[in-house]
Amino acid sequence: MPLRPFYYKETRGFRISVYPEYLPDDSDEQQGRFVFSYEVRIENCTRQSAQLMTRHWDIVDDIGEQYVVDGDGVVGQQPVMQSGDVHEYRSFCVLKSPRGSMGGYYTFVRADGDSFDVQIPTFILAVRPE
Repeated sequence: MPLRPFYYKETRGFRISVYPEYLPDDSDEQQGRFVFSYEVRIENCTRQSAQLMTRHWDIVDDIGEQYVVDGDGVVGQQPVMQSGDVHEYRSFCVLKSPRGSMGGYYTFVRADGDSFDVQIPTFILAVRPE
């Protein structure tokens, strides 16, 4: 079995890892519907707790379409992450072409009101990974 692609970035002591995967059984290539899932692992490597409040995604596909997705939390949750905590979730994206990319950031808030962005690494969505 081939290894899945893996993307990683650390910002302000938060480590974000992303594992994308093409879902052929959910896709319809003839109709221009390409479904990808991605697993995200968020690690708080700081000594302070923080709550994930919002997400921002920039999504681009190879036919030139661009999408921006902003929203509260991740998959309906706004986890409070203590020092050393890990939060994992799985979501999906539908593209109109067999290749594209996603990237963005999460906005966190500490108990003292300090708000900051944590970068999500830009990752490739591809039917046939290179």
